[in-house]
Amino acid sequence: MLKNDNSLYAAFKAKDARFDGRFFVGVSSTRIYCRPICKAKRAKIENCLFFPTAAEAEQNGYRPCLMCRPELAPGSSMTDAGTDLVYRAARMIEKNCGNRQSLNELAENLGCTDRHLRRVFAAEYNVSPVQYLQTCRLLLAKNLLTDTDLPVSKVAVAAGFGSLRRFNDLFRTQYDLSPTALRDQGMEPGKHNGNVTLALGYRPPYRWKEVLEFLDGRAIAGVEVVRDNEYMRTVRLLTAELKPVYGWVRVGHGREKHTLTVTVSESLLPVLPQVLARVRHMFDLYCDPDAVYEVLSKMNDIRPGLCVPGTRLPGSFNAFEMAVRAVLGQQVTVKAASILAARITAIYGKPVRTGIDGLTHVFPSPEDLLSLEGPIENHFGVLGVIATRSKTIHELAKAFVRREVNFDLNAQPEEEIKKLMAIKGIGSWTAQYIAMRAMEWPDAFLETDAGIKKALYPHTPMELLEMAEEWRPFRSYATINLWNAV
Repeated sequence: MLKNDNSLYAAFKAKDARFDGRFFVGVSSTRIYCRPICKAKRAKIENCLFFPTAAEAEQNGYRPCLMCRPELAPGSSMTDAGTDLVYRAARMIEKNCGNRQSLNELAENLGCTDRHLRRVFAAEYNVSPVQYLQTCRLLLAKNLLTDTDLPVSKVAVAAGFGSLRRFNDLFRTQYDLSPTALRDQGMEPGKHNGNVTLALGYRPPYRWKEVLEFLDGRAIAGVEVVRDNEYMRTVRLLTAELKPVYGWVRVGHGREKHTLTVTVSESLLPVLPQVLARVRHMFDLYCDPDAVYEVLSKMNDIRPGLCVPGTRLPGSFNAFEMAVRAVLGQQVTVKAASILAARITAIYGKPVRTGIDGLTHVFPSPEDLLSLEGPIENHFGVLGVIATRSKTIHELAKAFVRREVNFDLNAQPEEEIKKLMAIKGIGSWTAQYIAMRAMEWPDAFLETDAGIKKALYPHTPMELLEMAEEWRPFRSYATINLWNAV
């Protein structure tokens, strides 16, 4: 429990969106917990307790507010976490809450013992990893019950519960009402239409237009479409049983509520937590824009308007797809790289039916490319990919399949960059770009990039590196600001 001081209450009183997701307010008179931005009648300070996570509020006997909906709060920013290990553990729990991953497996993936993980997690969040996981599942289920007309049985499975009975019992215990009773309070009766739309929160400001333009300029035909102020793409993911599932996802902007609206095909329900985690990464929803701007605002001393509050770091939905496209983009234009990626997709990607104009294939997996007979350059050469880049993509596919390079949340980007650069044909620019977008590394800087040099002309690359030292640990965000400037 956080210290009950006036500063937290002041943020709650002001409904300050900067603190949304950073703490939750438990009201002792009602036993309900809220986000700091809740519009309900404000409780007196003597009735308020402050918790760093929704999980701790629930473990102390508080139920989520039906008005401000804590399940929509942005996740913790890396600037909020006391330790990197706890931050990464929380993110992995959220991503894998549908997989029934054991604590031992989680700790092993993070390179520590389960005992150490429990200790540091309790010290940071005052709950155990298992309790945090339970809250993740309950809040995802609450989100599905409130915003969709999915049958309760499908809600239970999608949220990661092993049985409907277990889901109903835990929901009643924690929230003092049944899943159907919650739905009756907020849903209009209707027939299930086959798709699922949820909202994911972010901390404002958010430069949605610039993120969409960035993704549009790099979209792979057949796989991605940007249209009508929305981003759409095909999806291939593996279930906990390693069974591939195919579908599509559409992301729009709910500006007034500081959310992104995420619609997924029902075929992706078995991997819903994975989909939502990848959307959060791709659209940088964990970002604390004020912390970033506090460091990078000094860029405006070079030229006014060079750094704009709310700039996000566009990530990737599919790390292999993005890495291949980065290799294809070496020494050619952004448009040319997209054309080459689209040709590879059309020939070697898997066709999927989406019902959405322009979404026809999923990008080939590394296993798909490694299964090609004969030298890969014989396949890619006719598509316009030169032999050296074809071979680099082949080696990159091997690295993915053999897990020689780590792209997961437990990656140490500086170490993985060295591994990437050991692959013939991948230099510093490509490795840092991949780390920036696929590994969520906030501190990459591409001093030899043409756009960077143009934005900061006439400085040399060495001068740019020296200049960028002041922008740590957010040099990736500086890079995006500089690209936006040109």
